[in-house]
Amino acid sequence: MSKPLVAIVGRPNVGKSMLFNKLSGKRLSIVEDVPGVTRDRLYADSDWNGREFTMVDTGGIEPKADSEILRFIREQAEIAIDLADVIVMVTDIRTGVTAADEEIASMLRRSRKPVVLVANKADSIGAEDPTLYEFYSLGLGDPIAVSAIHGHGTGDMLDACVAAFPPEEEYEQDDSVINVAIIGRPNVGKSSLTNFILGEKRVIVSDVAGTTRDAVDSFFENETGKYNFIDTAGMRKKSRVDDKIEKYSVLRAQNAIDRSDVCLILIDANDGVTEQDTKVAGMAHEAGKASIIVVNKWDAVEKDTKTMDKMRRDVMRELSFMTYAPIVFISALTGQRVDRLFELINFVYGQTSMRITTGMLNTVLEDATARVQPPTDKGRRLKIYYMTQTAIKPPQFVIFCNNSELFHFSYQRYIENQIRSVFGLEGTPVRMVIRQKGDKEQ
Repeated sequence: MSKPLVAIVGRPNVGKSMLFNKLSGKRLSIVEDVPGVTRDRLYADSDWNGREFTMVDTGGIEPKADSEILRFIREQAEIAIDLADVIVMVTDIRTGVTAADEEIASMLRRSRKPVVLVANKADSIGAEDPTLYEFYSLGLGDPIAVSAIHGHGTGDMLDACVAAFPPEEEYEQDDSVINVAIIGRPNVGKSSLTNFILGEKRVIVSDVAGTTRDAVDSFFENETGKYNFIDTAGMRKKSRVDDKIEKYSVLRAQNAIDRSDVCLILIDANDGVTEQDTKVAGMAHEAGKASIIVVNKWDAVEKDTKTMDKMRRDVMRELSFMTYAPIVFISALTGQRVDRLFELINFVYGQTSMRITTGMLNTVLEDATARVQPPTDKGRRLKIYYMTQTAIKPPQFVIFCNNSELFHFSYQRYIENQIRSVFGLEGTPVRMVIRQKGDKEQ
């Protein structure tokens, strides 16, 4: 990462996610009064007194956890601690120091990282709560009383964090990162793919569908470029989304799509394209995102020489609205063809960022209208004056004509196909805006 990293850690239900959301100014982390809601690490950028930094929210640490999920949560927190420049340990001033707090503090002292000790839930204004002095026993320096709900004390906490940052010249701003959302229904292998790419257990992987509840950011760099992989919660049918936390997770997945540059749409090779897969893909298409259809678990399919071609035809038939998207067959378990994803991500990102000059567009437009005459209706013929590109990500083209009602959808599709045949624009949706003479720009 190019900025200092602040890890927010502590036992369950002390208000880590509430504090994270307060500092980021967004509802990025699911906040619910249930221990263990935040399972994976969540990242967000913030700044204080001119210093930019990245925060990471972690699941509550249970030092003596027995269940598999709780052990995973502890491992995730330990990874965040290893990567952090500064650690914020959150405790609960209402409960005082607990045995779990003492064990976590011992773990942080062994990390030899700068630690800012926070006593959260100091929500009342007035005399200082004498319970605050209990926290000196943790051996982590002066405790800072804060209220994640109201924001009291967060300025003092951030001052302490910034004071512990490495010198600013050690960090360089980097705008060349491609944001890649890994989306799909539950249990298609999104987290497994993320972990294979990163080479570490960055995201919880379990046979239990829906293990990933939040959208989790993971930064990665190799010889092909720099990427931020966003592993999203699996999106279920609305009729099955009856748990309140699960509903939040679907919103996180939708937000992850919105802030991505490229979407990897994962499909289980064993199941083929399901109704829910088409809905997930439709979300990426409607959002105008460059997309790659990733058929995962290809190693588990019995194959002959025609299996891949048949699957490709089936996918294109079921996802007929996004035939522009390339298809790749991989195995996140064995790593088969995973390396090819980076080449495709760079390619479709370049396609969705493409700018075409007005002159080149109108040469294609003239040729297209000469091949197939614009439609007529009751003696009125559509006249197309010119076309220009007005946006990228996705490419958007505005066509000016004499009467927008005559510009049938089928002819719009024809013009789009002609543009694609000349300029490519593979992997990206294309937006067409029809404007008739005299229309004012909105």
